[in-house]
Amino acid sequence: MNVNPRIAQPVRNSKAMITGAFVRNAWYVAMWGDDLPREQVMGRTILNETVALFRKADGSIAALADRCAHRFAPLHMGKVVAGDRIQCAYHGLEFDGAGACVLNPHGNKRVPPSAKVRSYPVIEKHRAIWIWMGDKPADLSAIPDFGPLDTPEQSHVTKLDWIRIKANYELVIDNLLDLSHTSYLHDGLLGNQDMVDAEITVEQVGDAVVVGRRSMNSTIPGLFAIQMPGHPRVDKWNTIRWTAPGNLLLRSGVHQPGTDPETGTGYYGIHFLTPETDRTTLYHFTAVRWNVLTEKSANEQIREKISVMRRFAFAEQDGPVIEAQQVVIDQAGDDLDPVTLSIDVGPMRYKRILQNLIAAEQR
Repeated sequence: MNVNPRIAQPVRNSKAMITGAFVRNAWYVAMWGDDLPREQVMGRTILNETVALFRKADGSIAALADRCAHRFAPLHMGKVVAGDRIQCAYHGLEFDGAGACVLNPHGNKRVPPSAKVRSYPVIEKHRAIWIWMGDKPADLSAIPDFGPLDTPEQSHVTKLDWIRIKANYELVIDNLLDLSHTSYLHDGLLGNQDMVDAEITVEQVGDAVVVGRRSMNSTIPGLFAIQMPGHPRVDKWNTIRWTAPGNLLLRSGVHQPGTDPETGTGYYGIHFLTPETDRTTLYHFTAVRWNVLTEKSANEQIREKISVMRRFAFAEQDGPVIEAQQVVIDQAGDDLDPVTLSIDVGPMRYKRILQNLIAAEQR
């Protein structure tokens, strides 16, 4: 990703709003594809709606409102039958992948015309299961490009992981588009004090925002030291792309000071943020290494180390702070007007785009 060399300047008179509303006509990641085995129904809450997902006999996926039309028992408590149907656990009604009741096992077996549930467009791409929650026709071209996940070299891909954060998804986006926090919250792991003074760039491409950050001749952080051992000081850079509503692709790298960045190494960080409710977020993440310089025999062990280190960074360092932010915001009881700095240009830019998309749908 190329970043405009314009240096970010402070933003003024821009309130940080937690919207309480969502873009509905968009793709969200419901789960990783590996987390939906055959013959099993999984429940998820997305945009305050409960959804039941299952694989059909041909491996494709169906997503239905998680509510039987009879007495509203959750369909995810049922099971897959006849290859392509969910059988309700309560009274045995069966629903196909389009949400129509195709079997009533009781009485004269008549299926009432109203015995149907909503179905959602769903597709598996880039190893994730994407769901369209809106009422407009699903646009397959609107799934953002996460091509690095399609690599055949699995030893370069970390665990397909996820956590639940008890906060609005916008606070998580704020965290990811402002990588200055790595020098403090992730000191020694993803950043350090050498990297506080960095060049920040921001570019908007359509409705996407790309933020860049570069630190020169810095002590190498721990996550990168295992990928490029023997180099205590490096130039480090990141570019991170946000696409609405909550999908972010980071490219991060280190290289010997003063050399071409592409001679170094690093990883693509994949972050899928799905609003579960107004105050909870399903956070799916993984990483894919690029220009791997370590010995092939060591890569599986390095893969495991990166998986553990990244989960620790998000679940044990980012998560508690973001959740505490949400508590503070909720307790304030009114709109807060935060001080804004040069590091906030990216977050403020995406917020304007997101709020405009939400307002356009509401109109």
